[in-house]
Amino acid sequence: MSGPATLRVPGELSARVPAEQRGPGRGRDAVRLLLSTPGGDEHHAFRELPALLRAGDVLVVNTSRTLPAAVDGHIGDEPVVVHFSTRAAADRWAVELRTPDGSGSTRQRPGGPAGTVVVLPGGGRLVLAGPVGAGGARLWWARVCGVDAGALLRRHGRPIRYVYTERDQPLSAYQTVFALPGPEGVGSAEMPSAGRPFTARLVAELVARGVLFAPVSLHTGVASAEAHEPPYAERFAVPEPTAWLVNAVRARRHAAGGGAGGRIVAVGTTAVRALESAASPEGVVRAASGWTDLVVTPGRGVRVVDGLLTGLHEPAASHLLMLEAVAGPQLLARSYPAAVAHRYLWHEFGDVHLILPG
Repeated sequence: MSGPATLRVPGELSARVPAEQRGPGRGRDAVRLLLSTPGGDEHHAFRELPALLRAGDVLVVNTSRTLPAAVDGHIGDEPVVVHFSTRAAADRWAVELRTPDGSGSTRQRPGGPAGTVVVLPGGGRLVLAGPVGAGGARLWWARVCGVDAGALLRRHGRPIRYVYTERDQPLSAYQTVFALPGPEGVGSAEMPSAGRPFTARLVAELVARGVLFAPVSLHTGVASAEAHEPPYAERFAVPEPTAWLVNAVRARRHAAGGGAGGRIVAVGTTAVRALESAASPEGVVRAASGWTDLVVTPGRGVRVVDGLLTGLHEPAASHLLMLEAVAGPQLLARSYPAAVAHRYLWHEFGDVHLILPG
C-alpha cells in the first residue's frame, strides 16, 4: 500500500474549524465527498450523497455520544491534561496524561509511574495503577477518588482538542446527529467523526429515497495522535434489530445472485469494528455487546461490510489497514494521492471518503 503509507499531507490540508464556521451560510454538510470505486475517483459535495446510494442500501451508524473528556489537573507543581479514554467502571478509567502546550492544545507525555496522584478539580484525585496493555507507556489504568467521574467531566471537562485545530469548540460541535443520550460518563473520548456531516434534513432525504439506517454503538477511546498505535479493547453493542436488518439485506442480495439488493455501508471505522465484531466467519451478524479487541486488517478481511464512509486518515494511521481490508490496496493507493491533489481536508472537521469497492 505504497500510496497512502508514503504520502505527505501538507499541513494546510488540516481542517482547523468545523465546516459551518468556514464561511457564511454554511452547514455541517458543506464538506466535500470523494467517491472511490473500481472505476475511478469522483468528486462530489457531501449533500449529493443521496444520489450516490440506492434504495435498499443500509448505512450503519455509531450512536455513541462524545464526552467532554479533557480535564485539567496537576501532579505536584506540574500542570497536566487528563484525557479520560475508556470507562471500565464508575471509578476505573483508562487515561492518557498530556502536557499543555500553551496554545490550548497538548503534547505527548509519558504516563506513570504506578501510584502517581493527579489532583483534579472539585477535590478529586486520580491514582495511576498500571499501563494499559503489555509494556504500554501512553495509556494507564487509573482509579478516580473523591469525585464521581461522570459529574467531573460534565462540570470541568471539555472536548479533546489536537494541535491542528484552531481553537476550542463547544461540545455540541463534536456531537453527531446520531448521538444518543446515555448514563453520565458513558460515551466516546473522541467523536465518531464520519457521522458529523449528516444533518436531520439529509437523513430525511436518504430515508425518502429508500436508504435504511442501522444503529450500533462503539465507545471509542483516545487515538494515538503521534504513535498511531492500533486500537485497544473498546465497548460496543450491536442490537437485535440491526443484526436482523443486515442479515435480511444480505440474504436478499444473495438470493438475487449478488447483482441486486442493498449494500451494507459503515459510517466510520468504529461502525466497521462494531459490526464485524458481531459477525460469524460466514458473515452472519448476531446481537452482541461487550468489549471488542478486533483489529480489522487485510489478512482478516471484512465479512459483512460492503462499503465505508469515512474521514481521511493520516498516512501512518492504523485505520488504513481497515480501509485496505474494505477497499483493497489498489483502490486505496489511487484515491489517497487524488485526495491530496484535489485539496481535500483531513481530520474530524474535514472532508469525507465514500469507498464502494463492489
